[in-house]
Amino acid sequence: MKYLGGIGRKMKGAIEGMTIPFERILNAARSRGRMRGEAYAAKLATEADIFKDQEDINALPEIFHYWSNKYLRPMLEEFGVSNPDQFFAKYLHESARSSGIDAPVFVSIGAGNCDTEIRVAQLMKRDGLKLFTIECLEMNSHMLERGRQMAEQEGMAEHFEFVEGDFNNWKGKRLYAGIMANQSLHHVLNIESLFDAIKRSLHPRAYFVTSDMIGRNGHQRWPEALAEVHRFWQELPAGHRYNVQLNRHEELYENWDCSVEGFEGVRAQEIVPQLLKRFHFHLYIAFANVIDVFIDRAFGHHFKADGEWDRDFIDRVHALDEQALSKGKITPTHMMAVLTTQPCARLYSRGLTPGSSVRNPSRAQ
Repeated sequence: MKYLGGIGRKMKGAIEGMTIPFERILNAARSRGRMRGEAYAAKLATEADIFKDQEDINALPEIFHYWSNKYLRPMLEEFGVSNPDQFFAKYLHESARSSGIDAPVFVSIGAGNCDTEIRVAQLMKRDGLKLFTIECLEMNSHMLERGRQMAEQEGMAEHFEFVEGDFNNWKGKRLYAGIMANQSLHHVLNIESLFDAIKRSLHPRAYFVTSDMIGRNGHQRWPEALAEVHRFWQELPAGHRYNVQLNRHEELYENWDCSVEGFEGVRAQEIVPQLLKRFHFHLYIAFANVIDVFIDRAFGHHFKADGEWDRDFIDRVHALDEQALSKGKITPTHMMAVLTTQPCARLYSRGLTPGSSVRNPSRAQ
């Protein structure tokens, strides 16, 4: 599955057969989630630079695939899909049927390299949807060009439009038969404006389909989850404590804020609350928290997917997550959701609701 931050964009294609960590942003630079002038331009440039050369932004440790196939895949299979690509294809196709538009147009918010969008288009086409277009909205011209080339190579160019733009200021140009956002919302600073635009641009019977990271801003751990990370950290061999992304040894896990540079996780904790103000959740699959630290790219490569100790460790961390999530002791860091603008039937994986995923602001910071 796609990365959960590292695992977020990474989760784009990450479950096998399918295919996370940082809240410190200058308060003086934020007004209703907006950053203006030189500060915003600098972060925008940093964000573009981070991703411009990343052709495979979904590369994840093997231990992530062990975890996702054993634990995440069954959550998805309860709803008739096995991986994120199938999830998007299934619900966008359903959305097209529901909207009743003969030649549906979809838009993907923050499409990146457009690799997921191309696979989703291929799945929908195989499932009988022939006349459709996916608009790929992306601010990074390098990634958008890679998407254009990939669509041509895969013989899917006729189904795509590539739009360069900042999704913080996006305004839809039509009523869409479905809107998708795959690991992009946690990069958005002005989420209120974006969600308002999505709501205005979504056909009344269509779906907004998303997969994203919803933990603490900057993909940090909240205190209650950080305590559990530190408890498990004591079990790690010294070699497992080396952060391969930041090139440093962490004797004790450091609760790094990924939003310091660029927009990584800049307002992740506000995604679900802002969605709840505007949409109805038809389907909601929430998962993970403590496990993110151990299966992401910073430390996950130290674990052997076929190692007995390694698997047992990951199994125990996952079990802790599931128990703590069910009791409300911690909140999830990831979601996959299908939303509508109208009241609808509600399907919640393992009984975890969108409301229960919002951390009580009265708890210690």
